[in-house]
Amino acid sequence: MIHPQAIIEPGAKLGKNVQVGPWTYIGNDVEIGDDCIIHSHVVIKGTSKIGSGNHIFQYSSIGEDCQDKKYAGEATRLEIGNNNVFRENCTIHRGTIQDESVTIIGDDNLFMAGAHVAHDCVIGSHGIFANQVCLAGHCHVGDWVIFGGMSGAHQFSHVGSHCFVGGGGIVIKDIPPYVMVAGHPASVFGLNSEGLKRRGFDKDVILQVKRAYKEVYRKNKTIKEATEALAESVSNCQEVKDFVDFINNSSRGIIR
Repeated sequence: MIHPQAIIEPGAKLGKNVQVGPWTYIGNDVEIGDDCIIHSHVVIKGTSKIGSGNHIFQYSSIGEDCQDKKYAGEATRLEIGNNNVFRENCTIHRGTIQDESVTIIGDDNLFMAGAHVAHDCVIGSHGIFANQVCLAGHCHVGDWVIFGGMSGAHQFSHVGSHCFVGGGGIVIKDIPPYVMVAGHPASVFGLNSEGLKRRGFDKDVILQVKRAYKEVYRKNKTIKEATEALAESVSNCQEVKDFVDFINNSSRGIIR
């Protein structure tokens, strides 16, 4: 399972049934869970904890020092969950002490060729990050988010769950859950209704989310006016509450 031309430092911890291809390097402080497949010419280093069932393709760099000029070699971490796929040439960097010292990736994500996750990002689960997607430092991305090819997010941007970012889109503000954006800079193009249907959301829930979306985006109200108008819906629907809470907690302001 371990190719003789792979280099695995003595401090590395590999689980059961891990496959490692030739000319791959795994550093001393790396921990890899069961049933992972790591192809040739992969570099995994730093304090990196990788869960089970992950699949890492050739020429990917996982757990490298970040590109933040303030980084001075401090001890930082990378934590990756289970069953993620990292296609060719992905780059995933560890955190910095200016944040929580850790970059976090959840479960069941697909990172296509050339995707980049910078320092201190926090990524949820079930996401798709298409070719050449670039997430700058400190970005937070929820569950079930799709980034189209060659799109990106400005540092400190937050993207809510079930969002869709169109190909080439550049996110410079926060995106509330369930919203679709596209363009440079990204602007709102509607609610991700089809995505919600595919994921089994109840019809009544989708209807309430649509009403909340219209309050914020279609009625020429201020954010304060729109969220106040949604007070009753918040108490009746968790999904609307998530939508409103995200907006109220946004520090960068939301895309409108």
